[in-house]
Amino acid sequence: MKAVSRGFSEEHMHIVLARLAGPGAVPRADQVDAVHAVLQPASRVLVVQATGWGKSAVYWAATHAIRSTGSGPTLVVSPLLALMRDQVNAAERSGLKAATVNSTNIDDWDEVFQRLDDDAIDVLLVSPERLGNPRFAARLGALLAKVGLIVIDEAHCISDWGFDFRPDYQRLARALLSTPTASVLATTATANERVTLDIGKQLGASTVTFRGTLARTSLTLSVVPGLSPLQRYAWIADALEQLPGSGIVYVLTVAEADRLTAFLRSCGHAVDAYSGQTDADTRLKVEERLRHNQVKAVVATSALGMGYDKPDLGFCVHVGSPSTPVAYYQQVGRAGRAVAHAEGVLLPSDADERIWDYFATASIPDPQTADKVLQSLGSEERSLIEIEADTGLRRGRLEALLKILAVEGVVEKNGSAWRATGVPYVHDSAKWAALAQVRQQEAGIMRQYAHGAGCLMAYLQTALDDPSPAPCGRCSVCTGHLPFPGLAPSPDKLIAARNFLRGVDVDIEPRKRWPAGVGRKGSIRGFDVGRAVAFADDPGWVVELQALRTAAPGEVPAELLAGAVATLGRWAKTWSGRPVCVVPLPAPDMTANTRMAEHIAQKGRLPLHKVFSWTGGPVPGDAASTPVVAHLESAIRWTGDTNLPPGPVLLVATDVRTRWTATVAAALLREQGTSQVLLLALHLRP
Repeated sequence: MKAVSRGFSEEHMHIVLARLAGPGAVPRADQVDAVHAVLQPASRVLVVQATGWGKSAVYWAATHAIRSTGSGPTLVVSPLLALMRDQVNAAERSGLKAATVNSTNIDDWDEVFQRLDDDAIDVLLVSPERLGNPRFAARLGALLAKVGLIVIDEAHCISDWGFDFRPDYQRLARALLSTPTASVLATTATANERVTLDIGKQLGASTVTFRGTLARTSLTLSVVPGLSPLQRYAWIADALEQLPGSGIVYVLTVAEADRLTAFLRSCGHAVDAYSGQTDADTRLKVEERLRHNQVKAVVATSALGMGYDKPDLGFCVHVGSPSTPVAYYQQVGRAGRAVAHAEGVLLPSDADERIWDYFATASIPDPQTADKVLQSLGSEERSLIEIEADTGLRRGRLEALLKILAVEGVVEKNGSAWRATGVPYVHDSAKWAALAQVRQQEAGIMRQYAHGAGCLMAYLQTALDDPSPAPCGRCSVCTGHLPFPGLAPSPDKLIAARNFLRGVDVDIEPRKRWPAGVGRKGSIRGFDVGRAVAFADDPGWVVELQALRTAAPGEVPAELLAGAVATLGRWAKTWSGRPVCVVPLPAPDMTANTRMAEHIAQKGRLPLHKVFSWTGGPVPGDAASTPVVAHLESAIRWTGDTNLPPGPVLLVATDVRTRWTATVAAALLREQGTSQVLLLALHLRP
């Protein structure tokens, strides 16, 4: 495409904006400047502007202009299905014909590609994972030869330094940036100076950057400090009665999303849960219900975030703090885009930092673990399940590592299998150490934010390297005012939260297959789906779990024991047969498990059988499955002096984490003739 005048750029910006926002809408000068920069031949443009500034209008206007000259379609890379759906709708409102290629519409791909060949599509939206699909990768070269504009939306995802770095995203971006003729526009609302410079470096030396203020005048920020986990649940239940409009309640884990949703529903609130484990059809329904104000709130993980288009969100509450100010700004910025007033509230917790540590380490590869994965692959293709069994890595960490190795060209995916390419893995120690340091610094910033160290909006602006931070005069630090219910949720909601959470049972999923290299092989014949009283930092039991962790050997808090009896009472309604005896789970120190077993046996009027002993040291911490199971097979011994009665056995433990100890013990019980093993634990740790 040849260079165009600024008047040409402004004309198309007016056309698109009128279709999106009405005939009276007037583009800002910096929007026109951005469109004009994009329309220059083979340009590289980065736009860093607050949510609601109108970044999508820029690339729709540029597309409208490019297509009017007879140039090829625009290719938009979008990281989330929710975002793609909104973008397709927005493109069509702009007068553009749009289509998408993603994991949920594989049956439509051939039709979409045919429409591209017929030049009947103005905009094609793809997810970053498509590059790993052979069908899409085979067409990428021809597609890139005809596109007039490439848009990398949510561009902070291509930066190692970004709060939501995605290896697949960076890999696709690299492939797209190799196209010399098409212009490239990268957009994000959440990039500090380091991330901005990194994106610009990846785009190229000639990149033109447009960066504006990130302040949001419609958003009132607050921090409500010092609440216990139980009080936070009660606070949300109270607050939903008065918070304006509908909104999002963000949590840090999938388990928390499900648990809080269930509690709020028990209080009569219309809420839905949304996480990475929510299936695509349900996600779409939840998004639409929120968009049309059919629910008061969606309780969501970060899976509902970037690009979700509901301009009139009235509030965004965080139960637990994200680990970086950029992530927090990205999420809280969903609210208040097209309303005069919206609330952004943070309810921090002492447990937040343990979750931060987990996700921070999950995103940084360990060279020894990478070597272990490559050794597992060898010269063969192997499935994810096979690699997982060989290495003992948890599925999430393994998938993250494989994606990083794929970006480095060390492994590649063929269908559902992975193989090594022969390229050696070279661990960039300096890079990853620097990234770990940055993550620590960002955590420190969020820690200070949660403590109210100055104007909250100005604090976020400064953390994101905004060029013009200033006190907002509206936040809880500037005014000293907290939104309802302030620091004291109502007593009735506290009681309701405690009673509800203590009545929620936790399933303990059994292990399916023995890892390679141990005595037992193949499918596991062990315990059935078990039950736990509490999971992770369960808000209904947080005080008692802390007491359990610090108790003297053999001491178990009485309330947890009572909780175990109540759990058994609910669980018993699903049993096909009542247990015939109670057996304590083996451990290096069995006093606590034995104390629990004695209590359960006494309450249930069941015989207690101590059939296990333990030899040697404790299980190696955080080791792969193979050495853990090998150790357990040598450490756990059947005493051989007790004949168990026929029927189901109740195997009890105060603490379960990897489930391997319970799996080996249950296998021994089954090998001795036990018909069924039921596992009961006080605490299931993640």
